[in-house]
Amino acid sequence: MPVRKNIAIALWGDKVELEDRTRSTADRRIALLIDADNVPHSKIAEMLAELSKYGTANIRRAYGDWASAGLKNWKDKLHDFAIRPIQQFSYSSGKNATDIALVIDAMELLYTQKPDAFCLASSDADFTPLVMQLKANGHEVYGFGERKTPAPFVNACTAFLYLDTLDEPLVAAAPMEPAAKPKAKANAEDKAKPAPAAKPAGKPLSQDTKLVTILRGAVEATAREDGWAAMSAAGLAARRQAPIDPRNYGVRNFTALFEATGLFDIARVENGQSYVADKRNKEHSQQPSR
Repeated sequence: MPVRKNIAIALWGDKVELEDRTRSTADRRIALLIDADNVPHSKIAEMLAELSKYGTANIRRAYGDWASAGLKNWKDKLHDFAIRPIQQFSYSSGKNATDIALVIDAMELLYTQKPDAFCLASSDADFTPLVMQLKANGHEVYGFGERKTPAPFVNACTAFLYLDTLDEPLVAAAPMEPAAKPKAKANAEDKAKPAPAAKPAGKPLSQDTKLVTILRGAVEATAREDGWAAMSAAGLAARRQAPIDPRNYGVRNFTALFEATGLFDIARVENGQSYVADKRNKEHSQQPSR
């Protein structure tokens, strides 16, 4: 009979940490495969720092034709971060042989080195079938890419982060007063109101039908009888539906993301735990129950 792993879940505000007592995060081995033709060399340090949240990228490979002028600035980064360059010549004009080499290596690693997870750094949707195959074999696949990355590749990944969010200042959730007793409400109202969370450029988040559907579904799936859902649980439920990262929307965490849509009520109780409720649900209580 297989031994079941003992997994403890700790929830702190928006942060959800999964601690596998039989295998810590630091012990998780990640294979980082970089399509150097589609990823800027200046983002390597930030990518490795982000991956450290999920494990250790002990397999690091970058694919490209290293004799080409377009990759000359990559060479110092390869040495600085111990990334193994994989040479791939272009056998036909206009054809990208790098993609095939990366896919072959990924499948070989899957059955030989057997890493715990993969990370694909590319903005090319051609890797979507590879991501789906790796996930079908029980592996998480993290993705990095530019804003031009097609939606199929983004949606296939377990988690996907746009490269331009790695060094941009992010907006944290606006500070909120804890649920106060009736007598304390007047004093709280006298204080200056906090600035609302800034909205990312582009159309309002409330008009992003896909995002709103996912967030509402997450709240509905985790809501208690009083209509409120713990923010940590709602955020985890949203991630299970799609590779949502609040930073891709210009905010730091799920509290700020829910708030930025303007479609949810947010509350924070005295112990610091945040709760969220769908404004459409007129039956939810005024404050989350203790």
